Amino acid sequence: MKLDNTISAVITGGASGLGAATARRLAAKGVKIAIFDLQEEKGEALAQELGGVFCKVNVTDEASVDAGFAKAREAIGQERILVNCAGTGNAIKTASRSKEDGSIKHFPLDAFNWIIQINLVGTFRCIAKSAAGMMTLDPTEDGDRGAIVNTASVAAEDGQIGQAAYSASKGGVVGMTLPIARDLMNEGIRVNTILPGIFNTPLLQGAPQNVKDALSASVPFPKRLGEPDEYAALATLMIENGYFNGEDVRLDGAIRMAPR
Repeated sequence: MKLDNTISAVITGGASGLGAATARRLAAKGVKIAIFDLQEEKGEALAQELGGVFCKVNVTDEASVDAGFAKAREAIGQERILVNCAGTGNAIKTASRSKEDGSIKHFPLDAFNWIIQINLVGTFRCIAKSAAGMMTLDPTEDGDRGAIVNTASVAAEDGQIGQAAYSASKGGVVGMTLPIARDLMNEGIRVNTILPGIFNTPLLQGAPQNVKDALSASVPFPKRLGEPDEYAALATLMIENGYFNGEDVRLDGAIRMAPR
């Protein structure tokens, strides 16, 4: 897909981190940007910077997602690009024993479901609604009606202690990539997923330096945290390269996560 000012993109979780970096990289190529996020102040500021539109969207709420797409399409037209970066995590053991009194508790199911609803169901909700919109478009000269990039995690393949919900949600994103690509193959809509390793996002920027140094040292090469623009570069490549389809790609400096 040739990226220029005739192309529109929706980026979920686009107000910060990986999503914001992707928004900036696509905008630099002329793409019109719609940012879906719950962070109004950051989202509005970035949309203004990029000449795009901010839509306050909760990916777990269907009406909110529908309203977001309606606002985005009115402002910048039907998107040909969707990048799903909205997500979150938690760290709770499946079952654990208290060190204080030996009492046993299990992972609260509402906390498990919350992660699944945001990371997996929310991603699929946005894919389905965006793909339906992309199907109304004429193909570009290279045959593309659209391109979708999802965000999973290396935890989809080597989740750590306490990451049962997070790993399940991200493993689900990986698992649905190929079936969705096959669902949409006759419509000229491509679907790929990135599995980031340890990235220098707002989640980690507030961590103590010794923690960040230890995380950096655990990466085989290069021994540092990933930068959001490196994610954005891969997402852009997946969009631009018309033969990139149905793939799940780790972007992690060759790290394989230890149990903890």
